[in-house]
Amino acid sequence: MAAGAGGDLVQPVALERDAKKWEPVFGGKSRDNNGPERKPGRAIVVGAGLAGLSAAVELSRAGVRVQLVDAAPRAGGRCRSYHDPALGLTIDNGNHFVFSGNQAVARFLGTIGTAEALHGPPHASFAFHDLRDGARWTLAVNDGRLPLWLLDGTRRAPETSAADYWPLARLAMARDPAAAIGGMMPTTGLLWERVVEPMLLAVLNCDPAEGSARLAGGFLRESFLRGGRACRTMLAMPSLDAVFIDPALRWLALRGLTPRFSARLRGVEFGDEGVTALDFGAGAEPVHDAAVILAVPPWVAGDLLPGLTVPDRFCAIINAHFAIPFPAGAPLITALLGAASQWLVCHEDRISVTISGADALIDTPREALAATIWGEVSRALDLTAPMPPWQIVKEKRATFAATPAQDARRPGTATRWPNLFLAGDWVQNGLPATIEGALRSGASAAGMALAGSLRYGPAR
Repeated sequence: MAAGAGGDLVQPVALERDAKKWEPVFGGKSRDNNGPERKPGRAIVVGAGLAGLSAAVELSRAGVRVQLVDAAPRAGGRCRSYHDPALGLTIDNGNHFVFSGNQAVARFLGTIGTAEALHGPPHASFAFHDLRDGARWTLAVNDGRLPLWLLDGTRRAPETSAADYWPLARLAMARDPAAAIGGMMPTTGLLWERVVEPMLLAVLNCDPAEGSARLAGGFLRESFLRGGRACRTMLAMPSLDAVFIDPALRWLALRGLTPRFSARLRGVEFGDEGVTALDFGAGAEPVHDAAVILAVPPWVAGDLLPGLTVPDRFCAIINAHFAIPFPAGAPLITALLGAASQWLVCHEDRISVTISGADALIDTPREALAATIWGEVSRALDLTAPMPPWQIVKEKRATFAATPAQDARRPGTATRWPNLFLAGDWVQNGLPATIEGALRSGASAAGMALAGSLRYGPAR
């Protein structure tokens, strides 16, 4: 998701107070409810993306000795930063946004010490710019839970009434796993075109009309229905690595964890008691009494685990980065309409653009994409400079398609093997593929490995 605010208002912002109060609560009896609470002495987490790091942090908090393994030479998975020689800058692979009310984000960053490293507007405001006619407006959500902003025409999208927004309340309550958004609310009209479609495309990364009403409802309940304090859009600055990845690795290192990189899991062996060994290419390595958390992409888990159903349709995301400062006063984030570009983000040292649901553009030559996107950026920001150094990042399988059919293919955290658990934004967590969903899934897997229950709700 994305939000916009005047550039001079962008500042470090604290996570919403309610998010700090809401946290996973572990406890209870063993999984069969026939014995006392227990926890493993060791755990093996395969995958060092956000879900794997979340699981490793939660387990380490509980005093479990954790082994963290990843096929890549570094941690981060799809949320990563790197130095790009074409730009001469350190960039994130894409523009990954979080909301101020994200509960798992609050807990994770609070644990590793970077809760204050997110930047965004002091209030929830979403800037829009229609390149077809030059119209600009801001959706300005009031801080409290009572949606008073709907009664103020200057806070809504132009030519929309307060009554136009009420179908969103019905969507927010959607629980039917088979329901598509197109069956829950109108998919034509100014509200759909100017607000709902661009926002839900960013959230679901698929055609919003075909998207899961249940997943969209989960997103709305945890953001807009909780008021503006919960839906300020924030960016990790200066980078994803600096806020999410490197501090987590340092926190884990202080507790004796040294990750094992460049080790691809090639096989899993099973016995009567569950997983007995893991093969990383040099032969079977017994797991003994360790719990195993598999935090790998769905296609990898599907190949490794017999009979596991996983999402099998994925949607692309394209990100463009331009090494040029943004003009003074430009919004931090702007939703663009009537353009190939969708979300324009003004970083301190570059301008970036995200295109979600980008399957139709994924095979377009990079040079053509850069030229098209730069033309739209120039129009949106009134720039006359020639195209600066640029980079195009294509992710063909960025997320699972958040449709009812694909949501139904998402497995739960527990498996039929008692010592094996799944984590990832593609595992059932009530949300589409988001940073919040990935972190929540990792915490859920850790909670089950600790043989306790997990819920997100007001801490006692």
